[in-house]
Amino acid sequence: MATHKSAEKRSRQEDRRRERNAAVKSSIRTGVKTVLEAVEGKDQATAAAALAKTLPAIAKAAAKGAFHKKTAARKISRLTKQVNSLKA
Repeated sequence: MATHKSAEKRSRQEDRRRERNAAVKSSIRTGVKTVLEAVEGKDQATAAAALAKTLPAIAKAAAKGAFHKKTAARKISRLTKQVNSLKA
């Protein structure tokens, strides 16, 4: 437990960041799930629309530090590849 002023502040900051990161990650998981369900249903239009909403969210989460930069790149790449496989 934090016992001096700077440690208490650091603890409050960590709590806020943890809650914000959890919310961001949760919304991204929901977006990814929406894309994958559309891909499984072979619905190209819905998958493309969901992908267009999800990719910027993933990129923003990486920029803010919720995800590592390469984790975000990997997620974006794999989702895009799956949606593009519907076109072929």
